[in-house]
Amino acid sequence: MLKPGEFYQRDREWHPPAYAPDYKTSVSRSPKYSLISLENTASEITGPVFGHNDIDPIDNDLLSNYAKPGESPIGERIILHGRVLDENGRPVLNTLVEIWQANAGGRYRHKKDTYLAPIDPNFGGCGRTLTDENGYYYFRTVKPGAYPWRNWVNNWRPAHIHMSIFGTAFAQRLITQCYFEGDPLIARCPIVNTIPDPEAIERLVAPLDLNATIPLDSIAYKFDVVLRGRRSTLFENRLEGN
Repeated sequence: MLKPGEFYQRDREWHPPAYAPDYKTSVSRSPKYSLISLENTASEITGPVFGHNDIDPIDNDLLSNYAKPGESPIGERIILHGRVLDENGRPVLNTLVEIWQANAGGRYRHKKDTYLAPIDPNFGGCGRTLTDENGYYYFRTVKPGAYPWRNWVNNWRPAHIHMSIFGTAFAQRLITQCYFEGDPLIARCPIVNTIPDPEAIERLVAPLDLNATIPLDSIAYKFDVVLRGRRSTLFENRLEGN
């Protein structure tokens, strides 16, 4: 059995710097010394493996997975869908995609969230699913609301959904945020503005996808995710089987 290839190193020009004074909490959380470069270990380039027995059929439906029978959350009903690919353009299949978010009023179901917007009794704010053989995933949910945060005097986070994508190995895992097309708060967000490349910011914005909407039900947004790709592992100096 061939040893799987290591993953491409991350493109640091696309990633925000750890120290970004306009994003105040980065000042205390940023490393004080230079980063250390390490090769991938066997545990980092293999596993974890998830199966359909690990999730419930309605885990990806946030409109019903926390709601009381016959009731549903308050807010704009949306579909968030897309594909998970690697840098080689290959679909990443059977990988775990998890999301968590604020409700339509901009409040998380978390005991430390003290924003004055009310808790929605029919909305839990989290879900998960597995990608199919084409790397495709989808969620039904409500569009999250913007909320204020204590960065400077009057900062508001744009509507966003947090995402965790495990990939095929721990070194491929990605934790990111998905924003929505047309939100004027994106350009004013101190967190978003730590990203140095405008194209990288654009990749975090899910465009409206009218072709995937459900008429008189839900608006759709399409959000494709690209994870790190693997270097090829040669077999007798040939690429067969890679």
